[in-house]
Amino acid sequence: MKDQVLELLPEINEIKDNSLRDKVIACWREAMTYRNWTVGELRSIPFTLLADNVQIYFIEHVRTCARMAIAVDKVLDDAYGKRKTPVNRDVLIAGSLLADVGKLIEFDKNSDGTVFKSDYGKNLRHPFSGVGLAFKHDLPPEVMHVIAVHSKEGAGEKRSPEAIIFHHVDFIDFDLVK
Repeated sequence: MKDQVLELLPEINEIKDNSLRDKVIACWREAMTYRNWTVGELRSIPFTLLADNVQIYFIEHVRTCARMAIAVDKVLDDAYGKRKTPVNRDVLIAGSLLADVGKLIEFDKNSDGTVFKSDYGKNLRHPFSGVGLAFKHDLPPEVMHVIAVHSKEGAGEKRSPEAIIFHHVDFIDFDLVK
């Protein structure tokens, strides 16, 4: 299943720290196994259930947001160099790739492939289940922070530089869809 995760999310290979990379893969493997999500399903389910007729798919959204976050960090590096607020790129990438992993628990599917919010998801949104998965796989608190505060649940919280970048790229993608 590691190969499937890497096929879905090649951006994982941008993480330089081998241990962190392995932990990100482990989270994805567990989340995929929880409801037996297939590679095909993850490529074809909507990235959100909060809007109708969504034409952006889950894996597309995860990858696009991760790539946008990396691009933002690179632009800031090029523009400001050492004067820029330091960003841990590995934390940024790991947090970006894991921010929505909890949706694989929040969502469920009918036998016909229709995706809906699970009973679990009606009580706990994906930032909570994502942090739970990350904690279980011993990811650093800096990565869990990105997951925890990336959506509306993080409103009012002080965000790290990595969380600020990811929060904004995530909402660029979301707001353009709804």
